[in-house]
Amino acid sequence: MARTGGRNLAISWVAGLLCTAVIAGLIWFAIPIMPAMASFVGDGLRTLLP
Repeated sequence: MARTGGRNLAISWVAGLLCTAVIAGLIWFAIPIMPAMASFVGDGLRTLLP
């Protein structure tokens, strides 16, 4: 983690963990749509490529 002048190391760790938790939560909520998205992309590729 880059040290920037005027920033506290503890606050940057807390912010990094919070950002990681938000991204993990978004991925967790996106997991159920993966089979439908794979099917959609696969159907689109099958119609594009003869």
